[in-house]
Parts: sequence; structure tokens; C-alpha cells
Amino acid sequence: MVALETDNLTVRFGDFLALDGVSFTLPESAFLALIGPNGAGKSTLIRALLGLVAPSSGTVQVLGQQPGQFPQHIGYVPQIKTFDRSFPALALELVLTGVLRGWVGRIKPEHKALALEALERVGAEKLAARAVGRLSGGELQRVYLARALVRKPKLILLDEPATGIDVIGEKDMYSLLERYRAESGATLAMITHDLDVARYHASHVAILNRKLFGFGDPQTVMNDDCLARAYGHAHHHHPKGVTL
Repeated sequence: MVALETDNLTVRFGDFLALDGVSFTLPESAFLALIGPNGAGKSTLIRALLGLVAPSSGTVQVLGQQPGQFPQHIGYVPQIKTFDRSFPALALELVLTGVLRGWVGRIKPEHKALALEALERVGAEKLAARAVGRLSGGELQRVYLARALVRKPKLILLDEPATGIDVIGEKDMYSLLERYRAESGATLAMITHDLDVARYHASHVAILNRKLFGFGDPQTVMNDDCLARAYGHAHHHHPKGVTL
């Protein structure tokens, strides 16, 4: 089964070419790392998968459908948390926006149970009654991850999820994601600038700089040639066997 498929996907914003003829097929239950320099179109690709950006040409399919058809099957963790942290909301209420697509005054018991289960899954059940404004960066990231998982999605899209968290929190997050993937069979697609994460955690890597310079298993596509062509310079080697 195919989780994500793009065929000659091209996205323009006026005269600016953000994506140029990107084609790949990602099987279900895969862990895709999207890598490339700043401005490479990685976030644009995620937005196209979410149905927030329309292709200028080419096609996109998500779980066999047009993007945006079944949002209940997709969890999303944005890079930039636009939520106003001065807003008087609890962590549990933020998680529930992943179910209800908005804020509610009265929380039903069944919805509360879903949110608590999601928070427990990410090791953040103790944060349920804490105000969002009192959360650290790592705690807020866990709450957003619980928000993405609350519907038990088939696909999770993550835009640089390690931003703002420390090394220990980052390791915990990747372990959590891999455990969820193993238990549920879900597909993960994640933007990252950390080449070690891409090399040692992902099952598939897409090397992007408006065009696709490589796609496949990390050991094959993350070679000096592909990286140099995408980034414009050579990258140093990482010794085999190194893990986070």
C-alpha cells in the first residue's frame, strides 16, 4: 500500500518556483526524513501534503486520496507554534483541539479520556492541568505531539519537531515516534536538518532543494554526490554505528 505519492509536483508562488517536478512514492508504515538546505521547499511539500498549498502542476495523493480529504487520519506537528501562550488554556485543552478542531467550553468525558490517553502516550499526563503558558519548550512539544496523536492517525507529518528541545528530549521524542509507528503501522514524514537523524532513524530519505536529488533508503541516497548537489557543498562522513 502507498501512503504518499507525488508525480511531477510543481508549486509556484508568483514567479518563485518552490518545488520543481518532485516525484516519489512512499509505502505505508515508512519513516521518511525530508532533508535539504533552508528554502529548499520542504515546508511547502508538507503543506501540499496537508492540502494547504495547491500544485501548480503535477499531482499529490495522501493515503490514496486527494490531500485534505480525510484530516482525521493525519496528525501534524508544526515547526512554529503560533498559539498565543498568554491565552488561558490548559495543556489538555490544547490536545483536544486536535479532535474538535477548535476550543470548547465544556469538555465531554469521552473527549477528556482521549486527550489523557494521548498525553500518557507521550509521557506528559502530569501536564494535563498545567497552563500552556507555563510549559517549557520541550513540554510544549510533547503536548503538540499528543495533539497530533490524539486521533490515532495513519500519517504523521512533522516540521522540524526537535526545534526548541534539548538532546535528551529529542532522543525521547524519536523513541516515542518509532514506538508509535511500530505499534500502529502509521507512516511518518518529518523535516529535519539533522543528517544523523535521517541516516539512523528513517527508513526513507528525500533530499530536496526545489528538485528531488535523491530518494530511497538512507545508506544508498545519502552519499556525497547527492548531498553536494543538493546543498551545494560536500558534507563530512559520519562513522557507521553512531546512534543518537
